[in-house]
Amino acid sequence: MGFLEDLDKLLREFLYPSVGFYALTVERVLLSLIVTFGLTLFICYVYRKAFRGVIYTKNFNLTLVLVGLVVTLVTIPISSSIALSLGMIGALSIVRFRTAIKDPAEIAFTFWAIAVGIASGAALYMVAVIGSPIIGLFLLALSRARFHGSDPYLLVVHYTNEAEKALQQALPRGKIRSRTVTRDGVELMLEVRMKDKEVSRIDDLLKIEGVKDVSLVSYSADTAP
Repeated sequence: MGFLEDLDKLLREFLYPSVGFYALTVERVLLSLIVTFGLTLFICYVYRKAFRGVIYTKNFNLTLVLVGLVVTLVTIPISSSIALSLGMIGALSIVRFRTAIKDPAEIAFTFWAIAVGIASGAALYMVAVIGSPIIGLFLLALSRARFHGSDPYLLVVHYTNEAEKALQQALPRGKIRSRTVTRDGVELMLEVRMKDKEVSRIDDLLKIEGVKDVSLVSYSADTAP
């Protein structure tokens, strides 16, 4: 009977936590870390599935788990003592992070892991458990949604000087990224935007006399050099 009462009390605290400072117990610390670990693993899964960059780095994904667990350990003592919370805020205010984050999406996932750590550390488990799957579903849906419109491409053309005039008339409109002139000819790199059905028209450039080869590379404007 005592076990059922303890289980019922634990479930009530999990679903309907009270607002205020909590007494530190082994059970609460373990529960907070387990909830954070499980939810940050879910964040890692969503990040891996929604990743649309150039190079996927596993280290950043593992860092999300570590960030969530560390934030949980910081939040637990803060939520247990008002005096300790003031001291902790003062100590953390002098910390500065200068690591450059190249992909803006990584900032969102980092804040997501931090939010999970704070909610679990403050014993607001229901907020973290319900909020994380909803955010994950939205991110996965947006990552798989195809918005109609033109996509960015890098168009690289190698040609001789004699083909300059004819090629300029056939090239799609775009922004010149680089132009290299050598004794063997010219290398032109353009940033163009085209729809999927327009990509096949690039093959017609090879029909121009003097054009050696044509390369079309799909890229993300946020990650490409």
